[in-house]
Amino acid sequence: MKIENNIIKYYLKNVYFITGTAYAGKSTTVKMLADRYDMIFCGENYHSKVSDTVATAEAQPNISYINRLEDWKDFVTRTPEEYERWIFDTGKEAAEFEVAELIAISQNKKVIVDTNIPLDLLKEISDFDHVAVMLCPQSMSVERFFDRNDPEKRFLLDVINSCDDPDAVMENYKKGLSLINSQKHYDEMKNSGFFTVVREDNGTDTREKVCDKIAKHFKLI
Repeated sequence: MKIENNIIKYYLKNVYFITGTAYAGKSTTVKMLADRYDMIFCGENYHSKVSDTVATAEAQPNISYINRLEDWKDFVTRTPEEYERWIFDTGKEAAEFEVAELIAISQNKKVIVDTNIPLDLLKEISDFDHVAVMLCPQSMSVERFFDRNDPEKRFLLDVINSCDDPDAVMENYKKGLSLINSQKHYDEMKNSGFFTVVREDNGTDTREKVCDKIAKHFKLI
């Protein structure tokens, strides 16, 4: 079955999307806006509770890759090019799970989501004032990737440190992060036509300022 995008857009009218590069502040902003405006909070990988169970190797080979892993060392030692491909192809597969989940939970209340739905699809299923792109310079996205204390980053760091040559594995993994957060992908997001916010690295706390900007763009205030 195929559902046309104009139908999906109608049912997602209460959903606000934040996407962008790593370390741009997406997770923090989504949580702050959810708390401010009493919205349903959908953080990073919120769909995984369903997708990790339902995905099959035939229908969703990239999502189900995780379930087929015998050793997480294989995950962190892939080539940078394979890691880049997997990230973006996983986002495409996950988009269907995201849309299904968001339709289910958004009919009676506004939802704000940290998403990896591809930008070309967001243009078809959402409106300009329901999408914000948060960007971060590549140097920050890569070098500070593990500075956050969330469980996923801690787990990956532990896996890398358990490898025979953790320094080499870390260098290889960061090359993958560099491709994912490359200037090419940065420019695609910057020039997407969506409202964008670029993270400032001036040592000041800009969280409230950024939330104000995005809230105004979303017409929440």
